[in-house]
Amino acid sequence: MIALTGLAILPFILYLRNPYFLQDLRYAISSIKVALCLRKFKKRKPFYSILDRFLDHAARQPHKPFILFEESSYTYSQADKVSNKVARALAAHAHLEEGDTVALFLGNEPQFVWVWLALAKLGCIASLLNHNIRSKSLLHCFSCCEAKVVVAGADLRGAVEEVLPTLSQQGVRVFILSEDSDVEGIESLSDKIRHASEQPLSPQLRASVTMKSPALYIYTSGTTGLPKAAVINHEKLWKSSFLQDIAGIRSDDIIYVYLPLYHSAGFQVGLCGAIEKGITVVLKRKFSASQFWNDCRKYNVTVFQYIGEIMRYLCNTPKRDNDRDHRLRLALGLGIRPDVWVDFLQRFGDIFICECYGATEGNVGFVNYCGKVGAVGKENFLHKMGGRYALIRYDTEKEEPVKDSGGFCIKVPRGETGLLVAKIGERAPFSGYARNNQQTEKKKLKDVFVKGDLYFNSGDLLKIDSEGFVFFQDRIGDTFRWKGENVATTEVADHLLTVDWVEEANVYGVKVPGHEGRIGMAALKLKEGMDFEGKVLYQHVKNFLPSYARPRFIRIQEELAVTGTFKQMKVKLAEEGFNPGNIRDHLFYLEDGKGYVPMTQEIFSSIAEGTIRL
Repeated sequence: MIALTGLAILPFILYLRNPYFLQDLRYAISSIKVALCLRKFKKRKPFYSILDRFLDHAARQPHKPFILFEESSYTYSQADKVSNKVARALAAHAHLEEGDTVALFLGNEPQFVWVWLALAKLGCIASLLNHNIRSKSLLHCFSCCEAKVVVAGADLRGAVEEVLPTLSQQGVRVFILSEDSDVEGIESLSDKIRHASEQPLSPQLRASVTMKSPALYIYTSGTTGLPKAAVINHEKLWKSSFLQDIAGIRSDDIIYVYLPLYHSAGFQVGLCGAIEKGITVVLKRKFSASQFWNDCRKYNVTVFQYIGEIMRYLCNTPKRDNDRDHRLRLALGLGIRPDVWVDFLQRFGDIFICECYGATEGNVGFVNYCGKVGAVGKENFLHKMGGRYALIRYDTEKEEPVKDSGGFCIKVPRGETGLLVAKIGERAPFSGYARNNQQTEKKKLKDVFVKGDLYFNSGDLLKIDSEGFVFFQDRIGDTFRWKGENVATTEVADHLLTVDWVEEANVYGVKVPGHEGRIGMAALKLKEGMDFEGKVLYQHVKNFLPSYARPRFIRIQEELAVTGTFKQMKVKLAEEGFNPGNIRDHLFYLEDGKGYVPMTQEIFSSIAEGTIRL
């Protein structure tokens, strides 16, 4: 009787000691299932990939919708057959073989998925290019991955033609998804796909692919200023695809994917996660706040991905009587501010928000499986088993970890902010960047706690509270984040320095009231006797930079401040911001459609009050 009573009150005692005991237990069970599944896949011969998972679903549920795009619907079986045709066309005309790298230069459309599936069937590596980049950055991405072939969308023909002479010199074959091409050096692909057979391809074409083989190159910004190609092997692709399972997504869910497929969030977590579960994907070209809820109702969406800005956009739309008229039950993503989190739930109803933390190339991540507002994740005993990590003291001015008298890093206590580092090893590998050993080594910290150890430097400042919840604090280095995109200041500065009258440029991010992240601002020193030309600069950044990377504010200075070692000083400039009432230097504001115009107190007040939306 006493034993039964003890068992009866045990859950209550556990709850008092840990209010999140049940959530922790559910997460632990899900994580163990994922680990066992991954172990099983590792042992299977031949190797079992995400592609094989897709093929299994195509065989078991051939008529289930896989991709819903605008007014079209494609089943798992149709996707399989179309990708067979694409694979055969590429094999025949591009002469692709196992291990070749092919660059995908497409927007969010079904053809992106078909081409990737085709490449996987041929045992090729897909290099996912950001379709917003141009000229120098685009060529840099090709050189990173050494792509043999590029497949581009018909709408990106102009961007390809800009770099075509260089690609031709490098021997890169260029295919456009169109029925014909009258440009020398660009070959049509759609006509070749149409004539190809839809018969299955032999698995022997990819017989040498293993868990450690590269599956993708996904580009990430960094302090170098140009995109770096993060190597995503098949093991990492599997791990990220399992995030949907850990978040509680079911096989009958329908997920809304509008994040770009060249991103790890959209491709690895969204698309590949959907394939792992065998669910339906509603694919959108790009996000639209005005169309979001109508799309969710139209397609019966139950799950969607987000980045912080997206939630704010949705909360800023005019309130409607049918705001809660939807089937959404779960949102999976990162970067939502606590105030927006609360507003979103109050307005749109009981939607579980699963906030996560992780980096494309990183070897550590967290999941807020409890729904704690503001947290990016929660510690679990399985984290420590999966790989060691720590928050270490970091000097933001010197931009380096603080060391003790023995020369080792110092762990910060609970509740204090520190730089997240994670031990590199078999359980938590770091594959680095393709053909960029210098930047790969920069992300490694050696002799962190003992002589000879090796850790991954996340570049992020985090805080962990007494309950184990993880909170994101800031990014270090020269990269800032705006509208869900990382912006490398040196790349933007390089473009500004090509303008005739610019002598020096210092680019940094500044905070804007009511917005996540930081928006771009540049301090410029003009060449002697030259004047600032707002329209010229606007046309220049419009031609060479994606919208999220264009400096929204310009500050003209006689001299740009540098440190004793001649490094540009950004911290003070970022703190001073763009308020003309506090700054004597001439300030300019990028007004859409007009160019850079003088910054006034009226414009500043309108931005601060939210009248002008950035």
